[in-house]
Amino acid sequence: MKKFIFLFGIISIISCSELDLNPLSSGSSENWYSNQIEFNLALNDLYRDYPWAIEVSYRTERYSDNWNQRLSLYSYPGGTISSDWSDAGSNWVNFYKGISRANSIVYNLQEENNVVAEEFRNRYEAEARFMRATFYGTLIFLYGDVPYFTEYLDIDQAFNIGRTDKDEILNNIYEDFDFAAEHLPEKYGSGELKRATKGAAYAMKARIALYFSDWEVVKNAAEDCINLGVYSLHPDFGEYFLSSTKNSDETIFAIPRSQQLNSFWSPKSWMPRTVGGTSTAQPSWELFYSFLCTDGLPVDESPLFDPKEPFKNRDPRLAETIVPFGSVHLGVVYDPHPNSKTVLNVSTGKMVRNRDTRSVDIYASYNGLTLNKGVSDVWLTQKVDNDIILMRYADVLLMKAEADIELNEIDESTLKAINQVRARAYGVNESEVSEYPSVQVSSQSELRTILRTERRVELAWENRRLADLIRWRLAEVALRRPVYGLLDSSDLLEKIVDEGLWFLPEAPEVDENGLVDFSSLYNKGLISKHVERNFNPERQYLWPIPFKETQINPNIKQNPGY
Repeated sequence: MKKFIFLFGIISIISCSELDLNPLSSGSSENWYSNQIEFNLALNDLYRDYPWAIEVSYRTERYSDNWNQRLSLYSYPGGTISSDWSDAGSNWVNFYKGISRANSIVYNLQEENNVVAEEFRNRYEAEARFMRATFYGTLIFLYGDVPYFTEYLDIDQAFNIGRTDKDEILNNIYEDFDFAAEHLPEKYGSGELKRATKGAAYAMKARIALYFSDWEVVKNAAEDCINLGVYSLHPDFGEYFLSSTKNSDETIFAIPRSQQLNSFWSPKSWMPRTVGGTSTAQPSWELFYSFLCTDGLPVDESPLFDPKEPFKNRDPRLAETIVPFGSVHLGVVYDPHPNSKTVLNVSTGKMVRNRDTRSVDIYASYNGLTLNKGVSDVWLTQKVDNDIILMRYADVLLMKAEADIELNEIDESTLKAINQVRARAYGVNESEVSEYPSVQVSSQSELRTILRTERRVELAWENRRLADLIRWRLAEVALRRPVYGLLDSSDLLEKIVDEGLWFLPEAPEVDENGLVDFSSLYNKGLISKHVERNFNPERQYLWPIPFKETQINPNIKQNPGY
């Protein structure tokens, strides 16, 4: 009997005796793929959470400068990751698990005695190759050269395979995406499950090419997606991210979740303490001060910016991403001001103890901020089923614009792509240039600055920031600056509140890459340094190959510095 390895990551888990060469959940060549239903079920497995674990619950956002978590720090921005870093190991296993299952689908679809009807065969193969390309693309971005295979491996092959050059893999990834784009439908019928589409193949091809600054491919793939005419921006930016918004024309590819199917997660760590959350983590000050003012200028340049009213005259996406002070949030007024000892519970009409100011509760948000993006009253149930949005149209527009900028092929379509995204935030059409700070410049350097800021504020807390910092080689700047926040209660009252300087006395500095620098405020004793970041640029632009892989297979060499 032929024994096939469906899970390449066995090298990571074999010491735990978890190897199963013939798992019933995914089948084998002997007991699976005997009818079309089984092929469909095998494809369904790739829409589960496990291959997309890196996208779940703000996973990579936690490693970026968009994130604060009290006085603690994840090991990636702390510079302490090693070859036994659990995230490197778990994601390696998850990606190869998905790749192996995609390979098995493709292999069995190509068998002579294939049972799938002709009209479905190419579509199923396209779907599997789309998944395989996406997983491999993320792998080579994170780890560099990796083991590459598209067929079954026996045990001997699995324990002796080496690392394939990432450029070779990238070309194969593009071929998979091209096949997927050729054979996947543009959209599905109203009664069909929403799965990978032609547009998703174009868009994901653009994203993987973006990772490697392959600008011609980015431009062409993004424009192919745009030219389908299938997608448009959701009219309301804030509404788009709510769990109640389903099947928006902005969504290109997403993994749906449903409480009815027990597919949900608890948001308690990101909710304010007054409503039952823990305020463990929140958007960073770096993100907060990255949002432009309504004149299109950064906070350190705009005459409209008032540091004492930091939400005033700002890009509307700021209030949709971070809860404005004094606004109603989850039924209670959110106010981190030290003198606000009580706040209104709108549902009951009564004043309640304000656990979201540090003068009342020491574990209230350490920087005074709390998340608003995607949050609704459903969060109060502690069971949230917001879709995992993996690709949306705004991202495609910004990828197209960035490719134009880097190729220095700037034209009206470049500005239109950026302006469409920005105008939607203001609730107007991009042609209404007097109603929002439209982009009119044509300088490559100026547009690069605009584009980088636009990506940050548009895609905040969507797991895109870390990849941008890595590919722009800005992690060595952003992730080597400390995490700052509010002073302790007594100093906060004496130096800030009593002096009439709340929230902050002045704007921080913003550089040409949109990175925010608080060192001046800190040196004046006006803010607190909570924790030091210590990203290591000599090694951390690539993740470590999991230790067990290199120990069991001598042909898999470790990345430098680990």
